[in-house]
Amino acid sequence: MDQPELLKFAIQALERLNIPYAIVGSFASGVWGESRFTQDIDILVELKPNDVPLLCAAFPDAEFYVSQSAANEAVVRHGQFNVINPTSGNKIAFMVAGNSPWVRAQLERRRRISFFPDQHGAVAAAEDVILGKLVYYHEGGSDKHLRDIAGILKFSGNHLDRDYVSRFAVQLGVADIWQSVLLKIQQS
Repeated sequence: MDQPELLKFAIQALERLNIPYAIVGSFASGVWGESRFTQDIDILVELKPNDVPLLCAAFPDAEFYVSQSAANEAVVRHGQFNVINPTSGNKIAFMVAGNSPWVRAQLERRRRISFFPDQHGAVAAAEDVILGKLVYYHEGGSDKHLRDIAGILKFSGNHLDRDYVSRFAVQLGVADIWQSVLLKIQQS
């Protein structure tokens, strides 16, 4: 199962189960900016304990590996768990939403778009994708996140709420990175 098929499969399962979600990470940055290869699909989910068995069952054992105990633990700790298609090695990282103002805002501000001709889904707003990339860069230092931000600013920059990004960047401790990205863009 290639990544687009896996993404479609996941969106269909989440929609069928009425689990609030937003595609985040590199898939989301590709929606608002430039696409690039990514090793997994990141999905923010609002998952309750009684949703776990239903979501895990949506990924049948014959095609997927998912640990229900890891999913239960992720719900308790607002962490993440993975669903893997062993045949292809493609993976979904389900990140369970906590109660922080920014996480709540991501789910409230998500946008419905057409991922495929016959499939709509929810994606994090461009501003929230930028904030996520700033956090990832802060945590790991990989320049790919800065390139993703530059791509979003290039394609969606005129439509971005930069005040929103600046406000949450302060709360998330990444305001200095955001300011250096903006300075670099002004200089180019």
